[in-house]
Amino acid sequence: MTWSGWIKTGAFYVLVGVIVLQAVFPFYYAILTSLESGQSIFEVNYLPEAASLANYWSMISDGVFGKQILNSVFVATVVVFISLFLAVTAAYALSRIRFRGRGLLLLTILSVSMFPQIAVLSGLFEVIRALGLFNSLWSLVFSYMIFTLPFTVWVLTTFMRKMPVEIEEAAIVDGASSFTIIWRIFLPLMWPAMVTTGLLAFIHAWNEFLFALTFLSTDSQRTVPVAIALISGLSEFEIPWGNIMAASVIVTLPLVVLVLIFQRKIVSGLTAGAVKG
Repeated sequence: MTWSGWIKTGAFYVLVGVIVLQAVFPFYYAILTSLESGQSIFEVNYLPEAASLANYWSMISDGVFGKQILNSVFVATVVVFISLFLAVTAAYALSRIRFRGRGLLLLTILSVSMFPQIAVLSGLFEVIRALGLFNSLWSLVFSYMIFTLPFTVWVLTTFMRKMPVEIEEAAIVDGASSFTIIWRIFLPLMWPAMVTTGLLAFIHAWNEFLFALTFLSTDSQRTVPVAIALISGLSEFEIPWGNIMAASVIVTLPLVVLVLIFQRKIVSGLTAGAVKG
């Protein structure tokens, strides 16, 4: 390898190292802080000196925080299942059925996700209150669908358009209904795209803060992002940073595990349809 080749390779690895360090270091320091207590939290160090799980035990033993984690799991899971079910059926109609205004309808669906949350907050609050969903987890399910459904519909529609029409035609000849075609033929082929969109919808619902802060008013109904933001000490000078970092690590680890488990499906789903063969 020539000197220029060595320089390019070295520069590439240096760049990768900087990106990885920038991405991983905040999470590493959060873990480090969560393992410390007392005055050691405010000392700058990059290796654990007196590691303790007291902060984790303090958060886990708090019954309210455990309930809040279950609230987040419920909301995110329901949002994913409803979004994927509606998105698959809508993607089938938008990609396979020809009707007037199909392209305009797809652009309209996508444009909904372009609005910032704060722009629709006041109107959505009135709708939530009129439906009697205020301080209910279903208010979050309803509101999160506004932003997760357009994305899932767009991705799955693009993915379904790349599937061979001959498969569907063969099923129609055999007498299969539209629902059977979706359930028995398209779903097994769409797993990479569904895993990708489902995971992104889960992450969005898991991390969302503004709607959860606005539509829920009691501790037992809140989700983890709001719960962490509302952790406080006896005064503004006694904020329990160790507990906050421990709670942050607890709610971040499930997302890390999910991404590691489904990383191959995610890559396949993101690159599906990029090259037309």
